[in-house]
Amino acid sequence: MKIFRKRYIPNEIVDISGDEVVFQDENLIVTKWLPIKPRTDFSKGVSYTMLDKGWKISRFYDENNQLVYWYCDIIDYRLEEVNGEAVYTIIDLLVDVKVYDDGTYEILDMDELEEALRANLITAQQKDMALDKLNSLIELIKENKFPPKICFEKNE
Repeated sequence: MKIFRKRYIPNEIVDISGDEVVFQDENLIVTKWLPIKPRTDFSKGVSYTMLDKGWKISRFYDENNQLVYWYCDIIDYRLEEVNGEAVYTIIDLLVDVKVYDDGTYEILDMDELEEALRANLITAQQKDMALDKLNSLIELIKENKFPPKICFEKNE
């Protein structure tokens, strides 16, 4: 299996196939990873890519294995078979949510979503899809049902 991350801003596709796949089925990919570039705010993470929900929910840990925060990307994906191998392209739909341990949250990069639409990097349909997925995630947070149980059932 290969996994790529596609971003619109900046426009890039990054091969993240080196991440350790802990679990995978038709709706969920759980990976352990280190940051692509060195960071001071966290040192590693675990991601729960929920293909059916359109969320990539990540736990960001510090060097002492303490949870720093949850980071949620709103995503779409493409699955192809290349030479008999599954190739996932996880498409970052720009808007993100950072969730803290106390349940507070921040919505990030709404400006990038608008910028991408104005620059014709995404379609109006993709923007609407991103906002729908964002709204369902925010509802989960507001109902104190975040993080989803699957983030503990399929633990690293």
